[in-house]
Amino acid sequence: MATFEYKAIQANGASCEGRVDAGGRQEAMRLIEARGLTALRISEVIASASQAGAKPAPAAGKWGFPQSTRVSFEALEDFTRSLSSLLTAAVPLSRALTILYKEASNAAAGTKWRELHDSVIDGVSLADAMSRSPDVFPRVYVAMVEAGEAGGFLDVVLAQIADFQAQEKELRAKVLAALIYPTVILLLAIGAVIFLMVFFIPRFQTLFAGFNAALPLITQVIIGISHAMRAYGLYMAAGIAAAFYFGKSWITSEENRRKWEAVLLRLPVVGPLAAQLAMARFCRMLGTLLGAGVPLMNGLSVARRSLGYQTLIDLIADSTERVSKGEPLAAALADCRALFPGSTLEMISVAEESGRLDKELVRLAATTEVTLDRQLKTAVSLAEPLLLFLIAAVIGVIFVGMVIPIFTIQDYIK
Repeated sequence: MATFEYKAIQANGASCEGRVDAGGRQEAMRLIEARGLTALRISEVIASASQAGAKPAPAAGKWGFPQSTRVSFEALEDFTRSLSSLLTAAVPLSRALTILYKEASNAAAGTKWRELHDSVIDGVSLADAMSRSPDVFPRVYVAMVEAGEAGGFLDVVLAQIADFQAQEKELRAKVLAALIYPTVILLLAIGAVIFLMVFFIPRFQTLFAGFNAALPLITQVIIGISHAMRAYGLYMAAGIAAAFYFGKSWITSEENRRKWEAVLLRLPVVGPLAAQLAMARFCRMLGTLLGAGVPLMNGLSVARRSLGYQTLIDLIADSTERVSKGEPLAAALADCRALFPGSTLEMISVAEESGRLDKELVRLAATTEVTLDRQLKTAVSLAEPLLLFLIAAVIGVIFVGMVIPIFTIQDYIK
């Protein structure tokens, strides 16, 4: 038996609260209704938490450390695909959620799926229940579920979401894999420069000071930087961390975020790659929704949220307004040249006329992702020798700056 707290409405319209012991949530609901009450909220009471007056401690993990309370991307993907399969097999939503929270792979996922189940049992729609956990369910995810619930094809939409998540995961893995090597090179270069400045240069500085000779300007600059790093290195690191923190806080406001995105999208190499990635996500999302039977206007409203950049979302919002007035999609997107080149718009126009817009959008997304992968590899292959050249140049300047005074010292010795 478990204890459930409830908030309900009496027959006279007054609200009341209380507790009831029952074998499950459904039984608790029946007991409350038997008292002539209409339940508004029911939640199970956890004894350890109520007795201690505090939240229960997280469950211990494999090595005795507390388990993470965050639901992983893999757990969300498994949940989406499993829920789609259960609904396709005609399992009721509440029962499907019960199965999923009981068979969750970890405690964090099980807790979150149970919260969804409890909200749905209380009469809340699945999309609204998911919207209460934005850290687990992105806005695009919730919007697609809402469209599926409204259209009566939630199982199909969930299957499409799972496929979309798999594609996103694969694309993200490709991007991260391409950036690993340049990042490692950059970190090693920074470490090498810090070592030279903090531990290597001071030894030469002591040697030069013993001869009391005039040092070249480049050597003076290098020694000055070395002295500053040794004397104020911790303050510099703290300043960099503070700048990063305040910069991140500055971007959180909507207006500043738009300014940052505008600068990012104008960068020579990064900007076009980011725009292509956003276009691929938009086309895949819209094609997925249209293939699931979502109307074009609803699909546009959901797909534009997948762009990730507020400036691009604003552009698509204008196009959505034009489509609502009866304009074809290709013509409405013609002003978004930052996202859709002329050839892409022409293919969308032909697909609209032939009635195969959903398939063409998915195909465009797949083609763009292949092109993006190739361009990313090319950019990384060009960045690697450039980074190596810059590293060699910095270390070479330090070496030359330390060697030049040696010849001057030889003159002093003679």
